[in-house]
Amino acid sequence: MQHAVGSPLPPPHQSGHGWSPAAHHPGAPQGPAPHAGPAPHPGPAPHQGSTPVPPPPPAPGFTPPGPVPHTPHHVPAPPAPETTGHVQLPPGGPVAMPSTPPATAAPDPTTTTLAVLLIGPAGAGKTSVAKYWADHRRVPTAHISLDDVREWVRSGFADPQSGWNDNSEAQYRLARRTCGFAARNFLANGISCILDDAVFPDRPVVGLGGWKRHVGPGLLPVVLLPGLEIVLERNAERTGNRRLTDEEVARIHGRMAGWYGSGLPIIDNSQLDVPQTAQVLDDVLARSIASPPKW
Repeated sequence: MQHAVGSPLPPPHQSGHGWSPAAHHPGAPQGPAPHAGPAPHPGPAPHQGSTPVPPPPPAPGFTPPGPVPHTPHHVPAPPAPETTGHVQLPPGGPVAMPSTPPATAAPDPTTTTLAVLLIGPAGAGKTSVAKYWADHRRVPTAHISLDDVREWVRSGFADPQSGWNDNSEAQYRLARRTCGFAARNFLANGISCILDDAVFPDRPVVGLGGWKRHVGPGLLPVVLLPGLEIVLERNAERTGNRRLTDEEVARIHGRMAGWYGSGLPIIDNSQLDVPQTAQVLDDVLARSIASPPKW
């Protein structure tokens, strides 16, 4: 239906939806305001870049519709990250010396990420104490036993009890390097480590230098050295290739006495059970954190 030029605009549609020239003719420019009398001569159509013409006032009695809310385009949510697959882990590096805590705060080894090397002869209780100490810490802690790693070699295992030779030395070196690699990776990811090994003070091949090289200068060595009669009793309870002859036990124990005077902390656990020894180990480590041993 057409309307004469100059006549009033039609009222809103009865359905309640508003009507406007822009809605009736999408994209058409707004015309001049309607008024009584002949319409003015239309001017040239505005070209791109000209000043926009303000919209005309509404006709009397006409309520323009409210602005149509802009509906944003639906933006798809980014895909959820994968919950499985490769997890990037910090690379393991040499363990640095533990930082000295402030003088006002007592060091607490139970809540500190540590790398501990428990040294002692066969039958000293290294493995039992290391496992108990790791089990009862308040922070994640791993136990790494060099004897366990050496025995990963099944076929062709070079047992030192059969004689220390090039094969047994090579397998020992390989196991120690593997333990050091594992310790660095655990420590780099916030997991403490306690390693145990029968380190001899008079033998460079199985000495502390290799452990410091493979783990780092922050490794804290502690010696377990009970009396000879104690290690003989504990060795008698062993089976398989972990059990040594009494002569071998006595020889190893005598060589371990070389740790006295070395500057390393020594725990005589002859009269201590495993939980008591673990408690003493915490006390020794607290002192080692405050004043790292020279080795």
